[in-house]
Amino acid sequence: MSTNTVNHLAGLLRRHLKAIRSRLRILPPGRIAVIVLAVLRHDQRLAGRAGGNNVSESTVRRWRDELIGLLAAQAPRLDRALRKVAKQGGEVVLIDGTLIRTRRRTGKTDRRNYSGKHRSHGLHFLAMTDENGHLIWISAARPVRTHDNTAARHDQILAHLRAAGLGALADLGFRGLDNDILTPVIVTSYTASRTHKLTPGEKEANRVLAVGRAPVEHGFADLKNWRILTKLRTDPVQATRLLRALLVLTNLEVNR
Repeated sequence: MSTNTVNHLAGLLRRHLKAIRSRLRILPPGRIAVIVLAVLRHDQRLAGRAGGNNVSESTVRRWRDELIGLLAAQAPRLDRALRKVAKQGGEVVLIDGTLIRTRRRTGKTDRRNYSGKHRSHGLHFLAMTDENGHLIWISAARPVRTHDNTAARHDQILAHLRAAGLGALADLGFRGLDNDILTPVIVTSYTASRTHKLTPGEKEANRVLAVGRAPVEHGFADLKNWRILTKLRTDPVQATRLLRALLVLTNLEVNR
């Protein structure tokens, strides 16, 4: 981890402690920041980090949850993220949905978190990047069975894009989300059917779109470098805060 990221996290904690008028913690903010980053980056066990620093496991858990909450509060809202891209001269964003695997939990309520396609329990979320693949926004985590279009409609993606004057490149999971033929905002690839074969022009358009969408995968790769996302052990309800906190940390690391 870069020194810039550690200092950012330590400064965030110092300001929080000052705001709530809390006494100093058993360890300095810089040391706490390193411990929490180790947990998030390498998915280290809380008990292991606690034993190595002579504190209890519950104390490390409290530090982790506290800093995740502070970081998540810094994650940009969708409308602000899109306005920033437009202000910087951007014309399009890249949008895609992905799966974050989770551990299996008992009870009927967890059945919707099982994906037959991936044969795994998990959560679905949408993410947006700019043209260069830098993450700018992450949606709330939803059951893995959620369709990309359903999530996009719930987050009013189309309305936010029109308000910002931006277009979006997306895969076939978003087909049908934007039915405006004359001035489409969300562009997806052409598909062949039994009665219609792709023309050379449509094949070329699909190739160009695939090249344009490639950077979104780099954005996902940067995010999933945080090994805590390998197979989440946290409660799915808390996953949204975790993902947004990791978005902030990812941008700190990528833009250093």
